[in-house]
Order: sequence, then C-alpha cells, then structure tokens
Amino acid sequence: MNAIAAVIVAAGRGERAGRSVEGPKQYRLIGGRPVLAWTLAPFITSDQIETIVVVIHPDDRDLCDGVMQFAPNPERIVVVTGAETRQASVLCGLEALEGLGMTHVMIHDGVRPFLTREFLDGLSNTLSAGAAALLPALPVTDTLKKSSDGKRVECTVSRSGIYGAQTPQCFEYNRILDAHRRAAENPQLEFTDDCSIAEWADIPVEIVEGLRDNAKLTTAQDIVMADARLSASQPAFALPDVRTGNGYDVHALTPGNGVMLCGIFIEHDQALSGHSDADVALHALTDALLATCGAGDIGDHFPPTDPKWKGASSHIFLEHAADIVRANGGLIRNADVSLICEAPRIGPHRQAMREKLAEILEIEIDRCSVKATTNEKLGFVGRAEGIAAIATATVVYSGNAS
Repeated sequence: MNAIAAVIVAAGRGERAGRSVEGPKQYRLIGGRPVLAWTLAPFITSDQIETIVVVIHPDDRDLCDGVMQFAPNPERIVVVTGAETRQASVLCGLEALEGLGMTHVMIHDGVRPFLTREFLDGLSNTLSAGAAALLPALPVTDTLKKSSDGKRVECTVSRSGIYGAQTPQCFEYNRILDAHRRAAENPQLEFTDDCSIAEWADIPVEIVEGLRDNAKLTTAQDIVMADARLSASQPAFALPDVRTGNGYDVHALTPGNGVMLCGIFIEHDQALSGHSDADVALHALTDALLATCGAGDIGDHFPPTDPKWKGASSHIFLEHAADIVRANGGLIRNADVSLICEAPRIGPHRQAMREKLAEILEIEIDRCSVKATTNEKLGFVGRAEGIAAIATATVVYSGNAS
C-alpha cells in the first residue's frame, strides 16, 4: 500500500519578483489569497496525499501562519525551516518525513499555484503503477537561440526532444532521500531540480505530460497576471470587504523614570508596569488589528506567562499582527489610538508617535492618528494610578463583502 507525502518548497526570497510589503512572492496576494495558499490547495484536498511538509525561510514563520488559516486540514501539514539553497531546503523537507512510513514523495515549487487536484491524482495513480520517478514536462514549442553574451545570436538550437520541466516531481521516497543525502556530500555539484539529482543517482525518470497552466511565478509581471486570472471571476460591482477592529489596554503606573507610549519613550516620574515594555497604545492597536481577521488577541500570540517576552519591545507584537493581517489578504488603511492619562503630556510627542506607527505598520503617516485626553481626575486614571488606551484599526481585505 502506497503512502504518498508532499514537500512544498517555499523558502526562497524571490528577488526577481521585486520587494513587496506582502513579503516574498510565495506570500504575495493573488485572487485574494497568498500564492502559497493556492499552491497548497490541491494537496490538502487530495485524499491520496497523507502528509504535507512546507519548507519555509526562518524569517517567514508569521507569514506562513497566515497562510495556514486557509488550510482546512492543518493537522496534515508540517512546517520546517529550510536552508541556504533550494537543494538543501528540499533535503530538510525530505528528512522531516523520515520515520513516517512514506513510500513516495512529491516535491513541488511553492510558487506554482495553478496545479489541479485532478492532475495531482493522476500522478499518484502513475506512481502506484510502479514508477521510480516521474517528471511532468511539456515539449518546448518556442524556437531556441544560443547566445554567450546575451546580445548576439550564435546559433539556433534544435528543440527536438527538448522538454520544459515542471513540478511536482515524484519519487520513491527512500531512493530520493538517499540521492539527496549523497548529493549534499558533494557541494561542488549543483542541481537545478530534483530529477537532475535522480538522474545523477541513476534513478530512472519517466516523463508524463505536464499541465499547460502549471506555470511558475518568477517575476512581478507573473504575479500581476496570476492575480488578474484568479480575480476575473469576481463580481464587477461588489462591495469592498472593509473591516474595523477595536482594542483596549490598561497598565498600572509605578515609581520610575518614564513611560513607553506608541513606541516613544517619554521621561516621567512614573513608569508603566507590565510583562513587556507595557506600551498600552501598541498593545491596544495590536488587538485591534488581530480583531479584523479573527486572529485572537495579544495574549494568544504573546502569553504574559512566557519569560521570552519579559521586557520585550511592543513593536514586535504590532509587527506580528500586521504580518497576520497581510497574510490574510488585508491592507491596513487606518490606525487610530486614544491615550487616556493625567500625565505625562502627550501633545509634544504626538508627531513622533504617529511617525513611529507609520514606520511599524508600513503605511502613510496620514493614516495614523494619536489623540490624548485626561479622565478629569476621575477613577484610577484620574488618580494617576494607570494609563489606558483605546485603538481602532481599519483594514480592507481582498475579495468582496458577502
């Protein structure tokens, strides 16, 4: 009985696609979802794939967490950290499957979002028939030219028998794991795909007809075209999906030398007490952002019982919330913070606070508002026992309001 796993390679930086606030290209939004969410979909919905390993860059954990919110069966997905090269990252993914009893594995690029479940199941059936390795590929139809300097054509290359390789490339698990390990012991060898390693290891590779639409997204234009294709079925005059989240926080004041508010330190004869730096403004705004996509609250993501966050700068929390919003297809349009305190005076620091919010959220400063009021000497705030903050975030999400 075959047990088939998938390794989705999504650890690259995607320089050719250019920089984006959404992150590397596997996390860019197309059709309202991150590229990686579309890539995972056929594997998640196929009943022939038992385990899915997603290999990511160590800096992309938060972005990947956002993608997982689109996964209906997240318990089947294992996320591991990759390495410096694609080849080394694939080995990380293969080794994560060791001991799970897998007989076969499919290795797929994280930026090929147009794979279909039907095509995937066809590959599974061919593997079950006894193939050691399968390469989905299509005959090259463009005329091929050779040029050493990229300026002058030297000759025309025959396209007879030439194929363009696609993924997922499929293998007997133990054989490709062994081949990858042996290849890793020879760092002078460079392989551009996994079938190249199979060929080097004398594993017979069979060609199966590829899928015309199974394109790899490489450039910024590829992403634009993919978005247009997936968005084409959306209603032309639908209402935008605008969401508003609210957050509230309060911290006690104790003797000290200053307070941190909106990421700005203000000298004062008191300090805010808390597990982190106790920045009530950023805490409230973090909750407001998380509320727009139902992602819990700050305590879910950064428990006050965890010593790791003792004294932590609260901008970490706000950046994390913003990453989750973007991974869910959100565009932050406004951040509004109201501070409630008797002292210190907020007015002289308001502009610096707005600039700090704009920097953390990567939005324009005119989308950031900071206001302050006293509590007219009433209650714990009026007695200078604490500072409170109320925050509102407005986020527009990809797709349409239903």
